[in-house]
Amino acid sequence: MKKPQGFRCWLSGVGLALGALSAGNASAGTAFVHLFEWRWNDIASECENFLGPKGFDAVQISPPQEHISLDTWWARYQPVTYTNLTSRSGTEAELASMIQRCHAAGVKVYADMVINHTAAWNQGGTGWGGTPWSVTNHPEFSPQDYHSDCTVSNYGDAYNVWNCRLSGLPDLNTGSGYVQDRLAAYFNKLKGMGVDGFRVDAVKHMAPGDLQAILNKAGNPWVFSEVIGAAGEAAEIQPGNYTYLGHVTEFKYGTDLASNFNGQIKYLASIGESWGLLPSYKAVNFVDNHDRERGHGGGGNLTYKDGAKYNLANVFMLAHPYGYPKVMSGYRFTNTDIGPPATGPQGCTNSAWVCQHRWGNIANMVGFRNFVDGTAMTNWWDNGNNQIAFGRGNKGFVVINNESGQLNQTLYTGLPAGEYCNVLAGDDACSGHMITVDGKGYATFNIAANSAAAIHGGAVAAPCRECAAQNFPQLYFRGTANGWGVDTMALVADHTWQISVSFDGQADQRFKFDVYGDWRQNYGDSGADGTLDRTGADIYTPVVGDYLVEVNDRTMTYSLHCLECGEY
Repeated sequence: MKKPQGFRCWLSGVGLALGALSAGNASAGTAFVHLFEWRWNDIASECENFLGPKGFDAVQISPPQEHISLDTWWARYQPVTYTNLTSRSGTEAELASMIQRCHAAGVKVYADMVINHTAAWNQGGTGWGGTPWSVTNHPEFSPQDYHSDCTVSNYGDAYNVWNCRLSGLPDLNTGSGYVQDRLAAYFNKLKGMGVDGFRVDAVKHMAPGDLQAILNKAGNPWVFSEVIGAAGEAAEIQPGNYTYLGHVTEFKYGTDLASNFNGQIKYLASIGESWGLLPSYKAVNFVDNHDRERGHGGGGNLTYKDGAKYNLANVFMLAHPYGYPKVMSGYRFTNTDIGPPATGPQGCTNSAWVCQHRWGNIANMVGFRNFVDGTAMTNWWDNGNNQIAFGRGNKGFVVINNESGQLNQTLYTGLPAGEYCNVLAGDDACSGHMITVDGKGYATFNIAANSAAAIHGGAVAAPCRECAAQNFPQLYFRGTANGWGVDTMALVADHTWQISVSFDGQADQRFKFDVYGDWRQNYGDSGADGTLDRTGADIYTPVVGDYLVEVNDRTMTYSLHCLECGEY
């Protein structure tokens, strides 16, 4: 039955999975999650039921190698062997199945790699998968494969840090060709199973050249290195000394967020390299991680125990363009050594698991980040204290109220006029709370204490697709402005498709329209007269700025309207 013309539904593009992935070297995406100590089968289900639909780029998993038989979380960081992939998270077969299922859901998999050292607990025993071991004696290693039995005691001396034992853990001689071959074989086995990238643990305790040699032998996979920088330590072990190998963890980012959310967030307007942080394109940043939430590695971060401040800090991280943000998701604890709950998260219905990644503010901000990807921070506003707002080009706008009183402000968003879903109003991308942007780009925000609001062009009110007449099933904008990518146009009225595009005026700006996103039915303008021709010539435009591009699929005409000029 045809619905009445006035019927409206919600057009939401918060980040559905883009389809199955194939294994191969990864590259940094928009945002990923660390499902700390989750079992492989539970991760697979979470990829299918939540991470993929919500638009998470990847999932970081706990170390997959066999480890000591102990219930503490840090047991996973004491390797017994790299050839047996039986761990507390499951079997090798379950690991392989999880990787395949996550790929099918459009989610990449990053493995945590503990390759600086091997186990020391109780000087020996039987590993989780049944492998016998003793200190410096493992299936692939003997005493000659380790550095000397000295203790890391001077972080001002790189040689001491690279060649001695961290917390008594036997330090592998990563400068040895034999050791490098064994560790590279471990990387390659996981790559062969489909793992897309790797977090490398305790990298500041390895000479950069040693890790480079291992990665070269492993085909140079995508990695991010765990390097905790600290003032007064040797220059050779600082985070910036490892960026040539790939991305690096930016621990200072989390402590900077904590100090400002506990102080005044107005100062966050300038957060970035000028604060002494790594370059954005090299940084993996986070509010907290599994070490810092337990006070390890220096501590000083906000954690799930901080409630609203932690929530808002994650909103800021996912809204701001800096870095490749990682969302932490673990379990509740009072003892900082305790391992994971005996039963799994069960779709996050088990309250023993915190499941931060499922909090509405955090999960829906992943969709926000996906939609605004590639845009700069714009239109900053603050009240001189703990209420801030900023945009991401003409694609999104976020408002954060880190105060105990309500925020009531009319702010310039830079967005096209329309009704936008406040994606932070509930667990769903649009739970009914709408924010109206007027023809001049302004919107009024009324936000409760310790809360936030976010709007973006992928979650807007639109005429019901079933009600509007159309000749094309879908239409996509493709051109130099988006690197000839595939950007979905919205059906806003009968036969009328629209999309907001930023033109920078560089080189020869060209674009076309594509019905299926694969060029088999595309339209250009051979006559340069505003009328579309199938497989016609690229459409050239000299305009600069933010424009609303509109197509009528009945008259086969198109037009551009300057948003900054008030033309639409």
